[in-house]
Amino acid sequence: MTSKLEPKEVHPPNGIVLPIVVGPIDCLSSPDREHLVESSEFLGPEEERGVEVVVIESRANAKGVCEEDALLENGSQTTESDDTSTDRGPEPVSPLKETSFSIGLQVLFPFLLAGFGTVAAGMVLDIVQHWDVFKYVTEVFILVPALLGLKGNLEMTLASRLSTAANIGQMDTPKELWKMITGNMALIQVQATVVGFLASIAAVVFGWIPDGHFSIGHAILLCASSVATAFIASLVLGMIMIGVIIGSRKMGINPDNVATPIAASLGDLITLALLSGISWGLYIELEDKPYVNPLVCAFFVALLPLWIIIARRNPAAREVLYSGWEPVIIAMAISSVGGLILGKTVSDPNFAGMAVFTPVINGVGGNLVAVQASRISTYLHMGGIPGEGPETISRKCPSPCSTFFSSDVNSRSARVLFLLVVPGHLVFLYTISSMQAGHTTLTLIFIVFYMTAALLQVLILLYIADWMVHWMWSRGLDPDNFSIPYLTALGDLLGTGLLALSFHILWLIGDRDTDVGD
Repeated sequence: MTSKLEPKEVHPPNGIVLPIVVGPIDCLSSPDREHLVESSEFLGPEEERGVEVVVIESRANAKGVCEEDALLENGSQTTESDDTSTDRGPEPVSPLKETSFSIGLQVLFPFLLAGFGTVAAGMVLDIVQHWDVFKYVTEVFILVPALLGLKGNLEMTLASRLSTAANIGQMDTPKELWKMITGNMALIQVQATVVGFLASIAAVVFGWIPDGHFSIGHAILLCASSVATAFIASLVLGMIMIGVIIGSRKMGINPDNVATPIAASLGDLITLALLSGISWGLYIELEDKPYVNPLVCAFFVALLPLWIIIARRNPAAREVLYSGWEPVIIAMAISSVGGLILGKTVSDPNFAGMAVFTPVINGVGGNLVAVQASRISTYLHMGGIPGEGPETISRKCPSPCSTFFSSDVNSRSARVLFLLVVPGHLVFLYTISSMQAGHTTLTLIFIVFYMTAALLQVLILLYIADWMVHWMWSRGLDPDNFSIPYLTALGDLLGTGLLALSFHILWLIGDRDTDVGD
């Protein structure tokens, strides 16, 4: 047993100070040992006799290396050092010890809250699909998954980024907290404006390809509606996220477990309500006041330089501002394909009942995979920085057994999240049925097809998340910024596609009791 060493100081005449770490040498990586050896080279023979020696207790690094953290305690991982840096700032608060029960307990309430938010969004979509703007400007349907996915791309990425920062001690002082908040809020306003504009272009293109019809008035309407919705929704949800992360940390709850689901709890409802209301209002003004739509676009685009200037002042936000566009733009394109499937499906009276279920299955899948991606990212950040450490070895595609049935903490959380799918969806389906929403009767065969689609969606997403987060880490990319946009967009595409397939199969086999139409 090694006794604990106390700090000591000796004051020699020459005033030279040399820190010497006293502790088990095995806790130090080779670069650290070399640093201790090399530091003596600055001293001559005479100086070495009068050196002021400061003996300090060994702290392996700022992320708690050589001190077994909670994530490693819960799994079968070793406690060897993954990070060789010794100057990453003050040591953060140790992560919470988590068991399967504690993970499930912390995730359950935000998961249900987020699920009820998606149910409310589905009910809103079921109502507004009959509005004139959705009937005559059908490209608005293409915007629905794109903008709901934008919430996942931006707000969930923000939540994951801030959760990791809180867990590793980068938001402990008021100055650090304010700098992190202002930089990230300005960043998501830039991303929301640009991606909202690009989503409207994608909606116009996808709407034009099938029938070859193009209307400049409708194109400007889509642009104004998309940009305004993305900007306002991101502003409101970003402020909510910051409050949730700060509050959960003070209450002793792991922000990774609650932040991303709560980002979705009101996100779908707020985004869909804003899109419906704004597009409806601008559609009314389209005939009498055609100049309103271009002015709305110009106003939000004119604010871009201000947000860019603010975002560039924060180093982390500046990095994302320059390099974080690829995932959100590609994710927007993927979600738009899901929107095209949704628009073509619900426009058929036989499948009008699909509208109320689409936000639910997409939202639940996106919420669960975002929690898992955020947790894996935090786990990796505790061992080093992207591109360094043993995780830099590029992983091959993991086997399903290693993803879901191994003993490490990330596999445990994957099992917990997967087991939430069936009970969660049963609660949400019962809520939809009890409120008499939608055009579909919940028969046993419908529930079986729906649950099969939901389980397959989440199973695929959790497996992809395990591979994608580690692969991005090995490439030197921060998974907090790059993985969640892809995963939530894939969730939208898989959820919409599998649900549409289920409705078509039910219709083909003649399940008249299900009444998938009206």
